[in-house]
Amino acid sequence: MDRRELAAFLRSRRERITPGEVGLPAGRRRRTPGLRREEVAQLAFISTEYYTRLEQARARRPSREVLAGLARALRLPDAERDHLHHLAGTPPGPPTGPRVDVRQSILDLLHRLPQAAATVVSATHEVIAWNDLAAALMEDFSTLSRRDRNLVRRAFLGPHPQGRRLYGVSDADEFAHTAAHQLRATAARYPDDPEVTGLVDELLSGSEEFARLWASHDVSAGPSLRKTFQHPLVGPVTVNCDVLDITDRDQRVVIYTADPGSPSEEALRLLSVIGTQRMDVPG
Repeated sequence: MDRRELAAFLRSRRERITPGEVGLPAGRRRRTPGLRREEVAQLAFISTEYYTRLEQARARRPSREVLAGLARALRLPDAERDHLHHLAGTPPGPPTGPRVDVRQSILDLLHRLPQAAATVVSATHEVIAWNDLAAALMEDFSTLSRRDRNLVRRAFLGPHPQGRRLYGVSDADEFAHTAAHQLRATAARYPDDPEVTGLVDELLSGSEEFARLWASHDVSAGPSLRKTFQHPLVGPVTVNCDVLDITDRDQRVVIYTADPGSPSEEALRLLSVIGTQRMDVPG
């Protein structure tokens, strides 16, 4: 274990991440760039004291679970995750939790689809990337914490503004059932990930509907290929829903498009203007 190199690497990765990238408020009193030590510790599910010792080159060798938590908290790509393990003297293994870092080419793709609302969701249904039109159609995800960007949590636990479940989408109940089934499969793939197990426990204790679906042990459900959003400004927007799997990262790109020449296509065009104006503020 190279304590000094490990400490320097952790500090450099911490300082390059903005709070908004991990769903934390920026605040006004940040003396250093990037995240605070206590924020990294919280995201990695370790104590602030232990993380501080790691950055001071005074800590004992971190376990695989700790390294996995740090890699996830610091949004490390594969090469940097492996480098972190080598510095800690522990050969890298497969990821223990769902990936939340999105490939740059996928981010570029989202922004090259100006007439489509597009998001990237993780294996737990957390929205981890989006374009402007998706934010205008659903919600400005940049203002939300990571917790509130999780669609399965929102479907079962809310909030449900004006009594509308999940943005008033027509297949909200169907989506909730599908998400519950998919989350069971995710939990089987990542049995040791604290975020996955914590999400499942929260849903089991907070939603009788989820608990009933979980008890069925179903792990698959048919996708919905067409749905209607009830938007508060432009009214109903009916879209086609296409999902592209990113298998190497266990992520999905979800693309919403309207039929050419339809009223919904006009509504999306209007939203692209309204959304740009409304969201043209620092994240």
